[in-house]
Amino acid sequence: MKLKQIKKKDQLKLKEVYFDSVCSIDENIYSKEHKFAWACQAWENSEFEKSLLEGIGSKLICNKKIIGFATRYPENRLSLLYVRGNFKRKGLGTFILNSIERDAFKSGINKLNTEASLISYKLLLKRKWVIDRKEKVNINGLIFERYKMFKIL
Repeated sequence: MKLKQIKKKDQLKLKEVYFDSVCSIDENIYSKEHKFAWACQAWENSEFEKSLLEGIGSKLICNKKIIGFATRYPENRLSLLYVRGNFKRKGLGTFILNSIERDAFKSGINKLNTEASLISYKLLLKRKWVIDRKEKVNINGLIFERYKMFKIL
């Protein structure tokens, strides 16, 4: 496995990873309807597009396939962090996150912000991120709870 910088040509493959990751979430946490509304953001949300095209990020490759990725957009915000469903809970999200945090610090960023799902906030807490507040957002008519979080690098 190796980390490489995301390139514009990776956009479709990254969307596939995102879709797979979201759809693999346990339905005790998010319903089918919630997962579908969330997964469709890859094609319906212009901020998602900007994060892939204008953001700074890394992709994790295994056997010539992208299995996970993360982006910062803008540069002080962790905007996306996703790993394919069959690779979850193996430390790969942490591996990618470490790289993103290290790169941000090296580029002069001393604080990262994010909005974390009911899934990712636990990983971020383990990595010494802090919850600023809990919030609710509407995605395609469905209410999602998430956490505004930050980390001092």
